[in-house]
Amino acid sequence: MLPRWPRGPLPCGRRRGQELKQQADEPTPVGNYHQKKEEEHSLLDKLTHQLQELAMSISRENITEIGALTEREEDDDSAEGNEEEDNDDEEESKESGGEEEETQEEEKQENESHQQATSKEYTAVGNFTAQQAGDLTFKKGEMLLIIEKKPDGWWMAKNAKGNKGLVPITYLEPYHKEEGQESSEEGSEEDVDVGDEIAEELEVTRRISLECCAKSSLRGNQFRASYFLQPELTPSQLAFRDLMWDAKTGTIRARPSHVSLILTLWNCKMIPLPGMSIQVLSRHVRLCLFDGNKVLSNIHTVRATWQPKKPRTWTFSPQVTGILPCLLDGDCFLRSNSLSPDLGILFELGISYIRNSTGERGELSCGWVFLKLFDASGIPIPAKTYELFLNGGTPYEKGVEVDHSVSRRAHGSVFHQMMMMRRQPQLLVKLRSLHRRSRNILSLLPEIFIGSMCCIHLLIFYRQILGDVLLKGRMSMQSADFISNPVLATFPTLLEQPDVMDALRSSWAEKENTLKRSEKRDGEFLKAVFLLVYHDCVVPLLHSTLLPPFRWAEEETESARWKVIADFLKQNQENKGALQALLSPDGVHSPFDISELTYDFLGEIRKKAV
Repeated sequence: MLPRWPRGPLPCGRRRGQELKQQADEPTPVGNYHQKKEEEHSLLDKLTHQLQELAMSISRENITEIGALTEREEDDDSAEGNEEEDNDDEEESKESGGEEEETQEEEKQENESHQQATSKEYTAVGNFTAQQAGDLTFKKGEMLLIIEKKPDGWWMAKNAKGNKGLVPITYLEPYHKEEGQESSEEGSEEDVDVGDEIAEELEVTRRISLECCAKSSLRGNQFRASYFLQPELTPSQLAFRDLMWDAKTGTIRARPSHVSLILTLWNCKMIPLPGMSIQVLSRHVRLCLFDGNKVLSNIHTVRATWQPKKPRTWTFSPQVTGILPCLLDGDCFLRSNSLSPDLGILFELGISYIRNSTGERGELSCGWVFLKLFDASGIPIPAKTYELFLNGGTPYEKGVEVDHSVSRRAHGSVFHQMMMMRRQPQLLVKLRSLHRRSRNILSLLPEIFIGSMCCIHLLIFYRQILGDVLLKGRMSMQSADFISNPVLATFPTLLEQPDVMDALRSSWAEKENTLKRSEKRDGEFLKAVFLLVYHDCVVPLLHSTLLPPFRWAEEETESARWKVIADFLKQNQENKGALQALLSPDGVHSPFDISELTYDFLGEIRKKAV
């Protein structure tokens, strides 16, 4: 029997060719085009819904913008569908039926997203204890239903138990559903970037600003300069702790503090621009003493100026004719007796705005930065210029950036990253060392205080008059009777009305220029002249019916107030006093009670205790 030869590659190739020929003769199955198209539309609808939830979770007030974006995406989808329909006319009838179903699904999704946007559920970002009757106590992470939103920063809310009360908006953030967050994470990186661009303007509304902290979450005078200007009693309640009389000098005793310095605000660079939907009323910096856990001093505000050619740069202490308004003065003093090793200065940049669509007013934070005043070994930091890069979020959050677009572009070479660092928002400040005269002047002020350098001489006059009345002129130290003194009763209100403070500064500067050199060295004579200037300038203005109430960052109100103040100062200068203006029938003043001109120091102490 002959041996069997192995099959070579040629017969195998011939057989494979026959099989391929047989398969080629068979009809090729056509894919389900309509099914694929529905899957693509379903995916696009899912991504669109994810973007809607992402944007609305950041802000509940921008449904129109998100809806516009969704409509644009739907138009793009329909355009793509039209192109595909032109390429394949045989599937037109089937696709039209599918598009009707998709339209119904999209309308259903839009209705659901609208219901989510109008939801009034918020989450607490911190613990809050009721400070007075009508407040609602809540804990971090608790869900609150907002019943009424009020412009003063306190909203009426209801918790899960049905209890109602006022809550501060600085402790709230819109409620984020977990499903929306998970679905957003499943989206592609491009979708997340688009969501970031949509929310870039809205992200700032979630940040806590120092103004809101002083205005809403801590109501009253706790963070106001007038609160810290009042004397403080010792634990025994029998003497003043920070106000003592020096019999040798015949005035109040100087009291050095642990921290006493002067700083200058130079400028702010690369500050993010606000959106087109709001009108900026004020750009400002708020600063206070902070130990990492709580605010230790009053919150001082300095308004910034800017040029239309450089909208991302803010400057301070502009060159003006006459006296520089104290609100624009970038030179500030700080005093503190805190021994905390983490003591520092907390700066926050912000804007006051009005929304064009609704007329709603509010505050936006443009970033914050903390300058620690002591190093790790407890040595004070040197007096020099510091370039501080701003952070986003709140002072209790770490690693939050102000402008996320800069970090997304910062990946590359070292040189490129250095260039990106120069585009980070930053604040330039300078710490100045004190000479003996400045240190002695600051030692006459309260132990914890922040203020403007241009008003320091007026504050010292107030403290000296306070010492004369409470320590020198009292018949009995055990007497708690009211003290009739308009200066002590009304001067703290000037710290909340900077234009009236500027009027006092202007009147005092004019009067001081007429004094002799020997008169300027006489402290008692200067106090007597200051009292006359105060009664001629401040008291009539505070009770004038022509002066509108002070409102922050309202240009019309500020202009109207300054016009009334300027006209009054001009009349005083021409008539050499306010008596003629007071007796004139044109000068109308509101009636007041004598108690408004009396100083109740025990009442002020009780307010601080509360």
